[in-house]
Amino acid sequence: MKINVEGLRCLRLYLSIFIWAGLFAHQDAMAQSLSKNIAAQMMQKGWRTCKAQLANELRDEWNQKEIRYKGYSLKIKYKLNGVKPTAGRSLYISMHGGGNQAVAFNDQQWENQIKLYSPAEGLYIAPRAPTNTWNLWHESHIDTLFDRLIKAAIVFEDVDPDKVYLMGYSAGGDGVYQLAPRMADQLAAASMMAGHPNETVPLGLRNIGFAIHMGALDSAYDRNTIARHWGVMLDSLQARDLEGYKHVVSLHEGMGHWMKRQDSVAVPWMAKFRRNSLPDRVVWVQDDVHHLSYYWLAIDRAQAVSGAQVVASYSGNHVFIERSDVSKLYIRLNDRMMDLNKPVVVTYLGNEVFRGMVKRRASVITKTLKERRDPGLVFCAELELDRGIVRKLD
Repeated sequence: MKINVEGLRCLRLYLSIFIWAGLFAHQDAMAQSLSKNIAAQMMQKGWRTCKAQLANELRDEWNQKEIRYKGYSLKIKYKLNGVKPTAGRSLYISMHGGGNQAVAFNDQQWENQIKLYSPAEGLYIAPRAPTNTWNLWHESHIDTLFDRLIKAAIVFEDVDPDKVYLMGYSAGGDGVYQLAPRMADQLAAASMMAGHPNETVPLGLRNIGFAIHMGALDSAYDRNTIARHWGVMLDSLQARDLEGYKHVVSLHEGMGHWMKRQDSVAVPWMAKFRRNSLPDRVVWVQDDVHHLSYYWLAIDRAQAVSGAQVVASYSGNHVFIERSDVSKLYIRLNDRMMDLNKPVVVTYLGNEVFRGMVKRRASVITKTLKERRDPGLVFCAELELDRGIVRKLD
C-alpha cells in the first residue's frame, strides 16, 4: 500500500491547530517546519475553529445585546443598512456623548446616537458606555469590550474584519482620539466629532484613515484650537511619510458644539478605507492602557511601559527596526508579508543583526490565533529581538 506522506503530515499538523483551544497536545507537530501551503491551510482552518469557539462564547451576550467583561456591561443598539457585500458587512461603532453626568442624561445621549448617523451599508452599533465617568470611552475596560463587540459582529452578522470603523461625538469624540491610535490594527478608519484628545498623540494613526470634524466656534476646553493643531500635526506626519496618515480635518464655520449633522460626511469618507492588517510600516506608541501586540509586532507584559515607542518597517524580505524603546521585541511574519522560502534580513537601528531562514511553525499559528482571534493577524513565523540580538525558534 502506497502511503501519501505529505497528506499524513498535513493531517498531523492540521490536528495541532486545536492545541490553542486546549483540546490536546502534540509537541512534535508544533515543532515541525511547515511548507507554505500547509501553513496557509492551518491558518484558514484554525480561523474557522476559532470563529466557532467565539460563537459559543459570545452568543448569549449578542442575543441579549450586552457585551460583558470583568463586571462591566456594554449594552448595544444597532441597525442594519443596505445589501450585504459578498466579503461581509461594514461595522460602524458610534460612541455617544455625555460623560460625567447623571445616568438619565447619558442614557438620552445613547438614545440620540443610534439616530445620529446612517451609513449606506453596514452594521451601525451605538453602545451605551459602561460607566458615567468623564472618561467613559477610554477607561481600561473599553478596549477589551470593543474587541469582544467586534468579534461578535464578525461572527453573528458576517462583518468583514477589514471594514471596521470607529466614530463618536463630544465625549464619544474624546474616545475616538484615545482609542483609534491604540486599536488601529483592528480598524480601517475613524472619525472624531467635537471631542478633546487629552494627553494622547496621533503617531499611532499611521495606517488608518482619520477624520476630525469640529465646530469652528466650539471653544470649550479649546476643542477647536486643538483640532486645528492636530490638523497641523497630521499634515506634518504625512509630509514625512507620504504613504501614511491619511486624514481630513474640517472645522465647520459658524458651528458650535452641535454641527447640525454637517459632520455626517465622515461616514462615506470612512467607507472608502479598508484595513491593512500587515502594513509595511508600523508606528507603535504604548498608551496608558497597555497592548501586548500591534499589527505584526509583539512584546512581553514586562515591556509594556506607557509612552514607549517602536517604529518598524519591511520591504521584501528585509525588516527594519528604526526605533525600539523596549529591550525585547517579537517580529511576526507570514507569507502575505514576504517570501519565507527565502532568507530574512533584520536591521536593528541601522545595523544588520540577522540574515537567515525563518521556519513556519504550528506553534506560532496557534499562539497568534489564541492571542488575537483575528484572521488578519495570524502569523506562522516569529523572531525574538532581545537587546539587538535575534533569536530564532529552533
